[in-house]
Amino acid sequence: LNFSSSAAGDVRVELLDEKGSPIPGYSLEECLPVFGDAIERPVMWRRGSDLAHLAGKTLKIRFVLRDSDVYAFQFQP
Repeated sequence: LNFSSSAAGDVRVELLDEKGSPIPGYSLEECLPVFGDAIERPVMWRRGSDLAHLAGKTLKIRFVLRDSDVYAFQFQP
């Protein structure tokens, strides 16, 4: 994730299935907020950041920003 936030801001990410329901383990509530200013910071959920088991599946991404900007994101195996 390439982002920047104020001292009071953060970014959280939720992964949703093709119907728009949160994928277990990757809900907004399970996402650890990221804050600061980074060009390449992994997003973490309580279960970690490994998304390999989701490869090839259709999903939607919800970004929730609080006094933050997201510039880019990418998935890595």
